[in-house]
Amino acid sequence: MSHGSENSSAPPQGDVVIITGLAGAGRETAAHALEDMGWYVSYNIVPQLIPTLYELRASADGEDTRFAVVVDPRSGPFFSELPDVIAELRQAEVRLRVLFLTADESTLVRRFDSVRRPHPLQGEEGVLEGIRREREMLAPYRRMADLVVDTSPLNVHELTMKLRAAFGSHDEQRLTVTVLSFGFKYGIPLEADHVSDVRFIPNPYWVPELRPQRGTDPEVAQFVLADANGAEFLDRYLEMITPVLRGYSEENKHFTTLAIGCTGGKHRSVAIAERLGEALRAAGHPVRVRHRDLGRE
Repeated sequence: MSHGSENSSAPPQGDVVIITGLAGAGRETAAHALEDMGWYVSYNIVPQLIPTLYELRASADGEDTRFAVVVDPRSGPFFSELPDVIAELRQAEVRLRVLFLTADESTLVRRFDSVRRPHPLQGEEGVLEGIRREREMLAPYRRMADLVVDTSPLNVHELTMKLRAAFGSHDEQRLTVTVLSFGFKYGIPLEADHVSDVRFIPNPYWVPELRPQRGTDPEVAQFVLADANGAEFLDRYLEMITPVLRGYSEENKHFTTLAIGCTGGKHRSVAIAERLGEALRAAGHPVRVRHRDLGRE
């Protein structure tokens, strides 16, 4: 795919997605969905620049390059070059997929009416004429697409979920849970979706040999988890949070933070957060455990 000399090294194999389709069918929503999954996305560039931009990105990212570009008739006469670019990319060492987004006329008219914007191809005519003109213009590109998505029955969240299923890794399709320990004396974390207080558990701070240790140390963890109320809390918490996490996944939420607090964020909350993270991983969730205040004195 390189346009340089024959001796120039080709970029590593990566993923390229070309997003095109009808105006109002969700091109920007699709682009944002890929951006949220870590793809590098370029908007509305002329097709001839796609191979060059991919090579530049691949030289920085290596074999894990995930590059997406939105291409539509707004690129003017250059748009007609898209088939040649697609053919070039299909011969290169990349995994190319062309995504075409469409919708029925009544849905598109309603969407343009709701945002009070003209269709880019309507000219002096109405929105419906612009939609029909664009549909006819894009018919050949629909036929060369790898994935055609009719967004008529989909809301933004449903389209995002469909694209995660098509282009996301296995982990990106699942809800990622962050379990965050903290100390109430330093404030409640603003990013928390759920906050729980474990100050009811006896405090290792008052045990001289445990005071200098942390909740990640086995002795402190054993002390905290040996408390009957603490053990029951863990069991009940897991029962409570299971339908919540399932509902988040069904509602297309991909990140959530469960905050566990004690007084200083050094002993009890840390031990509980570690054990909670282990249990959630065992249940199949991608989990990150963070201790916000562990390093404070």
